[in-house]
Amino acid sequence: MSEEPISYDAGRIQVLEGMEAVRKRPGMYIGSTGERGLHHLVFEVTYRAVNDVLAGRAGSVGVTLTPDGGVRVADDGPGVPTDEAGGDSGPGLEALLTRTEPAAGYAGRHDVTAGFGALLFVANALSRRLTVEARREGVRRVQEYACGVAVTPLTDAGPADGSGTTLTFWPDAEIFGDAECSFEGLADRFRELAFLNRGLDISLTDRRRSDEPRSVRLRFPGGAPDFVAHLDGQAGADVQGEVIGFEREDPRMAGTLEVALRWRGSGEERVRSFANSRPTPGGGSHETGFRDGLAAVVNAYARGQRLLTEADPDLDAERIGEGLTAVVSVKLDEPRFEGSTRDRLGNSPVRACVGQAVQEHLGRWLAEHPERATAVVGRIVRGARRD
Repeated sequence: MSEEPISYDAGRIQVLEGMEAVRKRPGMYIGSTGERGLHHLVFEVTYRAVNDVLAGRAGSVGVTLTPDGGVRVADDGPGVPTDEAGGDSGPGLEALLTRTEPAAGYAGRHDVTAGFGALLFVANALSRRLTVEARREGVRRVQEYACGVAVTPLTDAGPADGSGTTLTFWPDAEIFGDAECSFEGLADRFRELAFLNRGLDISLTDRRRSDEPRSVRLRFPGGAPDFVAHLDGQAGADVQGEVIGFEREDPRMAGTLEVALRWRGSGEERVRSFANSRPTPGGGSHETGFRDGLAAVVNAYARGQRLLTEADPDLDAERIGEGLTAVVSVKLDEPRFEGSTRDRLGNSPVRACVGQAVQEHLGRWLAEHPERATAVVGRIVRGARRD
């Protein structure tokens, strides 16, 4: 074996840019080249359309898994601008599909991408074929790409029937192998988005198997309380009583909050938290504020009703959370995420805002529903004493 040292200088550094970088290292952009990565592509393409709905520019989004392995995402918005400068609804078509940093920046609390993640150009780069149809200002324009490169010019294809954008892509088998999208996995994420955004109307259709077509339309005007009811239903929980829910806008955190919760008779705690519709399994300031407020109001009620004596210690978070199902959602103008996976919210003012809102709204509910309140808090106290 040679003892000659290996030198690393600038000449040995390989710099990859644009489409080449995405295709060479896809895992850096979408996490994996399996099912999870495929879902990431579908979500990123769909989020553009969802943002148009939440901004009031579109009414609905439809996602279809096609028989030939493609994914079609269609909306009835204004249509992606086809000129280089773009327009009010975002950057132009070419910028969206071929640039790593499109001209449009983060769109605030109604941007479900939370300002980061793979952009449309990643889906384009990792697709063996991609077609786009923009129906805008009475004209229908189409273009086709292969592995991120335009193979046809942007072409006028006649008058448009309405407005909107339809983007269809076929993931490259050389990158993803035989991985396939899961209908249930996609539906779960779209269902979350529909629960967290009352105005969203999104459908998912699976036409990959002619003998087993599936379709689901997701729209939940009830918001987070509907989400809590769904989580309880999924678990087959035996529940009684209403879901407690409230919303508030708070300028101190430059955003809005929505909280819904219900205690079941028993069982493990199920708390789901979100920031700008993004799941935050690592928790963060919004979830901490929720737990602060919950502990404060439950302990205050228990002592006010003399369910706890002066000698009793406060009820801890674990005991209060037993049998609890809750959804905590905040939407911020400038969310800040922490950790390598960005799964934890770091905006410090959010903690106090959420905690105060929980104390006020849950405290009011406990006062207005004394029979139900005594049953819930009494059960928590009895459980603590058994321990």
